[in-house]
Amino acid sequence: MTMSLTLANLDALPARVAVPSYRRDDLSAGIVHFGIGNFHRAHQAVYLDALLNLGGDRDWGLIGAGVTAYDGAMRDRLKGQDWLTTVVEQDIGRTAARVTGAMIGFLDPQDRASIVATLADPAIRIVSLTITEGGYFLHPASGAFDPEHPAIVADGRSPDDPRTVFGFIVAGLKRRRAAGLVPFTVLSCDNIPGNGHVTQAAVAGLARLSDPELADWIAAHVAFPNSMVDRITPATGPREIEHCRATFGIADASPVYCEEFRQWVLEDHFTAGRPALEKVGVTFVPDVAPYELMKIRILNGGHAAIAYPGELLDIPFVHQAMEDPEIGSFLARLEREEIIPSVPPVPDTDLDAYFSLVQRRFLNPKVADTIPRLARDGSDRQPKFIIPVIAARLRAGGSIAGLALVSALWCRHCFGTTDSGRQVPPNDTAWNALQARARAAKDDPLAWISMADIYGDLATSERFAKAFADSLGSLWDIGTRATLARYASGEA
Repeated sequence: MTMSLTLANLDALPARVAVPSYRRDDLSAGIVHFGIGNFHRAHQAVYLDALLNLGGDRDWGLIGAGVTAYDGAMRDRLKGQDWLTTVVEQDIGRTAARVTGAMIGFLDPQDRASIVATLADPAIRIVSLTITEGGYFLHPASGAFDPEHPAIVADGRSPDDPRTVFGFIVAGLKRRRAAGLVPFTVLSCDNIPGNGHVTQAAVAGLARLSDPELADWIAAHVAFPNSMVDRITPATGPREIEHCRATFGIADASPVYCEEFRQWVLEDHFTAGRPALEKVGVTFVPDVAPYELMKIRILNGGHAAIAYPGELLDIPFVHQAMEDPEIGSFLARLEREEIIPSVPPVPDTDLDAYFSLVQRRFLNPKVADTIPRLARDGSDRQPKFIIPVIAARLRAGGSIAGLALVSALWCRHCFGTTDSGRQVPPNDTAWNALQARARAAKDDPLAWISMADIYGDLATSERFAKAFADSLGSLWDIGTRATLARYASGEA
């Protein structure tokens, strides 16, 4: 028997499905979250649900918000199920489902006045974000906030009618300042190095375009803690919806499937209080940077490294790519000889053991994470996860052969065909420009690495230019598999 996911049906769900032990009526809002996607619902919302199940923190309910058509569609799906989500955690030997109920509402993206009014409500003490790496209006090469982006310019000219997430945050803070209220904390949960600093630069930078005094007040009084978040969470499709229905008897319009592992490391810097998340496994530290760099370089960098060989070899799933002898060996040598040596020591952490855990997580077949997901938006991800490691290795005089091969694999992928001749569908907002560069680079490798907005001044490095050219030439001459094998064997 299949049950619709609603508050009224919670008690009727199968006993093997964990449900909230708290009453929705007992919760009040303390957090507004922009970007109610799968990762948020598998991560922050799960931690909040676990905390609420302990019996306290009832004033830290969560309200969803967003500014895109995707957000509106997600709101429509969740509204019909009273904002509940089925989270299915999948380990190699275990599958478990829980229904989370920390979300108590979702603001209409079209009702901009209501969003600003909610942010101005003193009950809201945290505004959190998962808006993806591309949502921060960063210059790709420098990583700095870009005040000349058209969307930012538009919000700067019309600060009382915002359209971007940062525009809404500025408008909400402006009202709170005018009313003499304590500002909310702005908490980024995206995979960006120094995500708190990046978010502060975006919020204060946008405010400065219309109200320099407000920008100074934001810089002086608003907390932007850095955080490290981690949980592999694929996209939801018909497969997951049907599996949830068939396995757990739940008709959920948008269930979330994820791995069992989760981690959240946070700087304990909040202007108006916070939920007691340390009770449910969140680690609070004075400085997140070492943990963040470890995760971004070893895990996210690992994802970026296997994405394009997986695509070029027509491998659909991440666990299948890891099982491939050439890809698995390529990643192991790349991590141990080039990436891990670029990561400074992390308190109470063995970096080799951390990478071994990452390998096991990537090999989890039940998560069914896809190679196309990892290969999306390379123009956003490569400058964050790979190119800084190349720069660090060059400064240290270390080997960059594998890292140059990662860049060459991305370039070869953007040519638009796999080794078998399959057409690669566009998967980047800059696809047309990237494809033109990739096609020119087949004869002139500098055409690719001379993209200053991506590579900065790396093209001026003779070591990198030669390593990249050698790798790209090998991919065209002998193919992806043989090139990976040559690197893994130590020939490159």
